[in-house]
Amino acid sequence: MTMSDDNGVVHHVAMLPSAGMGHLTPFLRLATFFLNHNIKVTLITPHPTHTPSESQLLSRFQSSFPQVNQINFNVESSLSTQSPNSHIAIPYFQMIDDIRTFAAKALSHLLSSLSPPLSFFVFDYFMLSSVLSITQSLSLPNYVLFTSSASFFALFSYFSTLPSSLSEHETVEIQGIPPIPISSISPYLLAPNSIFKKVFIEDSSQITKFDGFFINTFEALEHQLLEAVNAGKVLPGMPPLLPFGPFVPCEFEKEGDQWRKPLKWLDDQPRGSVVFANFGSTTEFGWDQIREIADGLVRSGIRFLLVVKDKKYFNEDDKKEEAGLEEVLGYELVDRVRDKGLVMKEWVYQSGILSHEAIGGFLSHCGWNSIVEAAWNGVPIFGWPQRGDQKMNAEVVERSGWGTWNKNWGWIGERLVTGEEIGDAIKVFMNNESFKIKASKIKVAARKARSVGGDCEVTLHKLFQK
Repeated sequence: MTMSDDNGVVHHVAMLPSAGMGHLTPFLRLATFFLNHNIKVTLITPHPTHTPSESQLLSRFQSSFPQVNQINFNVESSLSTQSPNSHIAIPYFQMIDDIRTFAAKALSHLLSSLSPPLSFFVFDYFMLSSVLSITQSLSLPNYVLFTSSASFFALFSYFSTLPSSLSEHETVEIQGIPPIPISSISPYLLAPNSIFKKVFIEDSSQITKFDGFFINTFEALEHQLLEAVNAGKVLPGMPPLLPFGPFVPCEFEKEGDQWRKPLKWLDDQPRGSVVFANFGSTTEFGWDQIREIADGLVRSGIRFLLVVKDKKYFNEDDKKEEAGLEEVLGYELVDRVRDKGLVMKEWVYQSGILSHEAIGGFLSHCGWNSIVEAAWNGVPIFGWPQRGDQKMNAEVVERSGWGTWNKNWGWIGERLVTGEEIGDAIKVFMNNESFKIKASKIKVAARKARSVGGDCEVTLHKLFQK
């Protein structure tokens, strides 16, 4: 049964994610929320996906929700015709640019042909400028899913008004929010000729022309930022920033049975005794840094579950491969980690691990999905931001009092962080009772926001009563 208004009109939402698991996952979780409230969903997905993981996740989503109208569109790229064995993959920002080009050319006919007529269109924030003229010509309400924090959204919305040479300043001052250190802003946004910077300037200048922005956060996590944006302090004339979080992990995200392996190991560990170290789907450390991380976890004396993702290499047949765990860590270090830890070099179901009672802390890259999952489960975070929005996300955790991060460790590859540094930091972090108390409170607030009659449902009903 689909949701309809008092006149019997069926509510129908079309959704268009961009590339990357960090963007696709929140779209599918929001789509699931809509489906659970009997809203018809059409999902428009770029093809080919940027990674095989995205394709597999979409397949599992479709199997779980066959009622979803899923439309695949082909994204042509000057790089997509490379041979399978080529060293050149389609770079992430090239993929984003290709999707933006498609959106500008092909969306109008696709959206206008959908039946029943759309209530509104939800798309990724990387596509603002490409989609705006289309939704305006169709008189179609347009909402953007911003897949990061409200803190990063404040920077994004204000970005087109900032000086061109940001690197010359120590902080960015935006009314209503804490000062943002230049060191916390991605180098991609500071480089003069960066495609990322160009897109940010172009899109943020159009931001007041949309009907609203959805975001995976909630009041207890980012109250100050939400209030500042919605009060017009950050930028006058802003459309509403609508917190739909926390987005709840879904059953279809599990892959096969291999996700059960770490849970079996965790079952044998004392409550709250394990630090979970995982750095997301795209962070690829060099072997020297991976060895320092493993060494540091051993030195800490804390039980640990480490997920390793190393840089791939090319074999003699010119095929991309990953080395085995013993080759990455070395046999001596593999022996040392067995006493206190479990190291995995395969996909894990992160949400399931974070919900296990043995987990007492999370060493994380501070991708926004990971932070919200930790909040949902009340797990303190020790942040090690690697790229993009992650330092600003780490600041959100630190300001909320349920975690910390080391500001001297730099962006990925800037320096080798030693095992001694990591071990000392983890030991102090895992023994901080204040983080645990604050994390428990964040968990209660997250569950309340997502409960029946909570903030998420209130926001949803307001949206469809407009």
